[in-house]
Amino acid sequence: MDYVNAFWVGGLICALAQILMEKTKMMPGRIMVLLVCLGATISAIGWYEPFQEFAGAGASVPLLGYGNMLMKGVKEAVDKDGFIGLFKGGFTNGAVGCSAALVFAYLASLFFRSKMKK
Repeated sequence: MDYVNAFWVGGLICALAQILMEKTKMMPGRIMVLLVCLGATISAIGWYEPFQEFAGAGASVPLLGYGNMLMKGVKEAVDKDGFIGLFKGGFTNGAVGCSAALVFAYLASLFFRSKMKK
């Protein structure tokens, strides 16, 4: 049942993002920022943990999960370091994912040539 819940919750999140792209004039980058901020807000309220318990990877893999991870890092850093943790916590928790994206994008650029769309 864990796989089923992860599949339909993750699919629903992606479908809602696709509907936003199709039915509004919002650019994809703004929708991505909206999802990250929504995940951070839900995490701050305290609703993300039960949601992730239910949905598993369906909740942790999409951009909502990235917002949750950033907020967790901020909460931990504020508890440990005080005010400076507001600025430090998100970078600490998000560093691995951002670093991996940069490294893999660089490796892909070594093997593939980018082309302009016509």
